[in-house]
This record gives sequence, C-alpha cells and structure tokens, in this order.
Amino acid sequence: MREIALLTAGNLVSGAIDRRSDAYLFDVQLEILRAGFAPEGFTLTPVRWADPEMDWTRFGAVLVNCAWDYQDRHEEFLATLDAIAALGVPVFNDPKTVRWNIRKTYLQEFEAKGVRTIPTWWSDRPDMHDLIDACAAFGVRDVVLKRQVGGGARGQTRFTDPQMSRAVEVELLDRPGMIQPFVPAIATEGEFSFLFVDGAFSHVVLKRPKAGEYRIQEAYGGQSMAIDPAPKDRAAAQAVLDVLSDKPLYARVDMVRGDDGGLMLMELEVLEPYLYPKDGPQIGAMLGKALARRLG
Repeated sequence: MREIALLTAGNLVSGAIDRRSDAYLFDVQLEILRAGFAPEGFTLTPVRWADPEMDWTRFGAVLVNCAWDYQDRHEEFLATLDAIAALGVPVFNDPKTVRWNIRKTYLQEFEAKGVRTIPTWWSDRPDMHDLIDACAAFGVRDVVLKRQVGGGARGQTRFTDPQMSRAVEVELLDRPGMIQPFVPAIATEGEFSFLFVDGAFSHVVLKRPKAGEYRIQEAYGGQSMAIDPAPKDRAAAQAVLDVLSDKPLYARVDMVRGDDGGLMLMELEVLEPYLYPKDGPQIGAMLGKALARRLG
C-alpha cells in the first residue's frame, strides 16, 4: 500500500481544540476518498500542511485540497508546496497550478479566452472611490466586495444603495480585492458546482442560501443538493476546463446564471475545493483511479 498525504488545515483534524464547526464535512470527504483509494492500493493520511516536523518523503504523493486555512498565510502555504515538490514528491494539484489559481485574477485569463465571467473591478486596496467607480462601470447600485485570495465568503461584503454613504467612513479591505455586481440568481436559483476528475465529469450540486441571505455556504445557513444538470449547463462548465492546456487532477467549476439564462463562471477551484462527495460518492473511486494512472 502506498501512503498518500492529504493536506489539511490544523483546525480540521480530529481532536483539534479549535476544530471548525463544519469539520464534519472533512470527515465525510475523508471517508469517501479512503474507500475510493483503497482498491488502487493507496492509504490516505491527513497531515497539517504547516507541520514543520513532517517528513514528506514518506508519502507517494500529496493531495492539496483540504488546506482550508491557507488564506492569511498563502505565501507560506505556496512555499510549503514548492518545498514538497522539490523533494521529488508528486503534488496534486501541482504547485504551479495552485499558485495560478490562488489569486482570482486568473478570471481575467478566462474572460480573454471567451469564457463568460462576472464583470469585475480589480483593486490592490479597495476604497470608496473603487466602489463608486465600479458601480458606474457596471451601471448598478448593488455590488459585492471579495478578497482576491480567499474563499468561503470570508471577508466578503455586499454594498447596496443605502450603504454607499456609510462606506466612506470605513476601510473597505486591507488587501487586494475585487468588486462585482450582485447577481440576483445567486439568491433565487443558487450557485452550481460542477465536479471533475482528470477532466471527466463526476456530478453537480446546486447550493442555495437561506431566506434573506445570498451567501450559499453552510456556515451562513446554505444548503446543497445533487441535481441532473441541463445539457447546456454541463457544456458551459466543461468549456471552462477545455480552456486549460493541462487538466488538473480535481477541479470544481462554480457558476451562476446571468440575466439571459446562460451560466457565468464565478470560480474555478483547483486548490482546496470541497468535493461534495456525499452527493457524488463515485468521485472517491474516480480520484483513486486517476491518481493511480498519474503515478504509474
């Protein structure tokens, strides 16, 4: 049996004093991945990515996708991945891909290649002037400010018309950010997450916010369900992956519907996406087989 490391946040591991309230999602994912990896001769060991004493050479490969606490230490996180790869240990997804994906400016590349994305105003230190300019550029008075490096809606703020004047008196964001028009469908239909392994489709979930909310994460009361996607919606998600010259081992394509009925890319997650394995348990076996092919 070859031992595979699954990089995790420190507050995900069993017995952690500050264990996250949603850590049970990690437990579900770990169980399904282990079941899918075993037939390929792999064991899966959760390892804190920031563990300075870890001997990475004991592992046949390292999977990145449960390092949910990278956001405020992303340079340290990227340096750790580079150091592991330098030891000759295969890292999935590879450090170059993760470095590209960790900052959401990659969306500009998709837009340039014809993928429909949500219009975005980029700023290294967003302030009220950016908010005003973005609203004018988009022709709206309802926008969402996000971190360029981040996830899980952390540090995210929605600004609506009555809030604009109050925004003058506060620092909007202390790091690079992005401002996007609020997409009404996120609060009504929800957000789609399409899961892929080595470019092959696994399953899709629809994530919906609770009443009165727009954030779809479970931490904010959101719920998800497996759905059978319309062919045109699945094709839109596949088209996102088709832009990439190298297919990632695992990928999640997050999309939301625009006013014209077509889907827009919100994010391509190839860093640390939750895989919604309970809604598509076959993804564990798909990943096990794909990893075996890559390792030979």
